[in-house]
Amino acid sequence: MTWLVIVWFALVIGSTAYIAVDLFTRTPAMKVMRWGWLLVSLYLGPVALVVYWYSCREPASGTHEKFIAPLWKQSVGSTIHCLAGDATGIIASAAVTSTLGLPMKIDLVVEYVAGFAFGLLVFQALFMKDMLGRGYLYAVRKTVLAEWLSMNAVMAGMIPSMVILMSRNMVAMEPRSPYFWIVMSFSTFVGAVLAYPVNWWLVKNNLKHGMGTERALGRGGSGMEGSKQAMQHSNMPGMGNMDGGTMPTNPETSNQTHGQPASLISKMIVSLITLTLLAAGLTVSARFGDLSVQPKRSGDMQEMQHEMR
Repeated sequence: MTWLVIVWFALVIGSTAYIAVDLFTRTPAMKVMRWGWLLVSLYLGPVALVVYWYSCREPASGTHEKFIAPLWKQSVGSTIHCLAGDATGIIASAAVTSTLGLPMKIDLVVEYVAGFAFGLLVFQALFMKDMLGRGYLYAVRKTVLAEWLSMNAVMAGMIPSMVILMSRNMVAMEPRSPYFWIVMSFSTFVGAVLAYPVNWWLVKNNLKHGMGTERALGRGGSGMEGSKQAMQHSNMPGMGNMDGGTMPTNPETSNQTHGQPASLISKMIVSLITLTLLAAGLTVSARFGDLSVQPKRSGDMQEMQHEMR
């Protein structure tokens, strides 16, 4: 088991290093997507590398716009953007609550709030406000629905994974243990699987941006420097709404590349689906895990780690 952990972390380091070098030397992804891929690669390691290779890595110079145009790749980018914010907030808060010795049921509430807040206020509103062409509060208002739907799906996958695995191995609740990070990596993967269909729907219905490319949207995803290229690539999917994904200087008149925006009824249906997924995740957690479990004291944890070795 120890060797498997060592191999996994070696793969994570190698995968993250490769993605970082490629993103900053050859693939013209937007700045927000660069940070998104780097964070997700720390959680998913070789899985992130494989997905990156087939969905984002520019195969030849000047081909990034065409390469990332398919809707499934745009949806991958949206999911990566979602995970980078949500999973980071969830994992960071889990490390804090576990250190404080809080029970799992309280831990989950804190994780949900922290993941949603970090995803919305940082990775959505802060990083996307320039693309939207408006201020920060406007960006919060325009991205809150997409972030909430994505967050529900991510937590629907991460909650049962974390609860069940940690209930069966108390060492995995200790942030100083490598098993904690292994569980978080697996939970993030499950969350990504459930979040992808939701993000596909969001991109398809112009409620969220897709993969994006620096040449079309400029460094950081906005500004005049990319406006000419943006006009040339304005037929790229996933860039239709966000109130100006392809035309940052005129947020209200961007092309709708995926048809009409989602209706209120469809938004309500998808909202209900994500809430149902979240409820199912909690039900599975209560059935096969222990929501009252909490980290052991330091001495007990050391004894359990010694028994595992």
